[in-house]
Amino acid sequence: MTQLSLVFLGTGGSWPTVKRNVPSLAVKRGSEILLFDCGEGTQRQLQKSTLSYMQITKIFITHFHGDHFLGLPGLIQTMQLNDRDTPLHLYGPRGMEKLTGQLLTLGYFRPSFEIVPHEVTAGEELTFEGYVIRALKARHTVPALSYCLEERNRPGKFNKAKALELGIPEGPLFNKLQKGHTITLNNGEKISPDVILGPARKGRKIVVSGDTVPFEEMVEFARHADALVHEATFDSTLKDLSQEYGHTTALQAAHIAKEAEVERLWLIHISPRYLDHRILENDARTVFPHSYVPKDFQEIEIKLKK
Repeated sequence: MTQLSLVFLGTGGSWPTVKRNVPSLAVKRGSEILLFDCGEGTQRQLQKSTLSYMQITKIFITHFHGDHFLGLPGLIQTMQLNDRDTPLHLYGPRGMEKLTGQLLTLGYFRPSFEIVPHEVTAGEELTFEGYVIRALKARHTVPALSYCLEERNRPGKFNKAKALELGIPEGPLFNKLQKGHTITLNNGEKISPDVILGPARKGRKIVVSGDTVPFEEMVEFARHADALVHEATFDSTLKDLSQEYGHTTALQAAHIAKEAEVERLWLIHISPRYLDHRILENDARTVFPHSYVPKDFQEIEIKLKK
């Protein structure tokens, strides 16, 4: 079983505060780490966390406001100073290639390992081993993307009793069936996996909104997600201000979570004006009880459904 966990490296918005750094979410899947946004100071947040920045393979930037990408130059330089020699892939909206070139020519710094920029378009699906990343056009004041990480379906539950009843001996043949391969018994009889395995089981799903006003497409995009990580810059009393600056209130995010039938809602991009996050958490819980405002460095394991 591949372990999947979220590590909230930065949960604030706009600028760092004593309690919260600017946005960065690490998704650790097995030995691989994916970053979603990389605000200034992310490399230090990583050093204070349980994660190794050398395990980061991909970084997904939601948009090009400084609090979401200004941590890239420092993080890349730190990787080089620690002798990284494996490629780093950077993903973002149109302009990612130009921005990467600008970031890598600041001062006298030149990275010695390969950095590969990718420009992602809304509606695109990126395929990786064991999972896909989908992109959705967000509704912010600048071009922005929301991302969804969804694992591939797992084989159905293995029916051991039925396998033994059919004369399949325990051991390698069990393993082949569980991996989806047809087997042949000593008598020449062929048995396909669908005879022994139950219905395919869905993998885990994580959705990251980035900065955005609430919009209807997000509901379907986040449908049945195990974790919806949604911005909640303001509380509901500042709805008009939130709309003006291209953001979502905690209450609006809760409505999206409820309609999308997600398991948990994690509220981030908290405005520096809030010294007490419970204002936002309580606001959201009036609509969706499983709403949480994480603290920096909080780790959440996303378990497989049985």
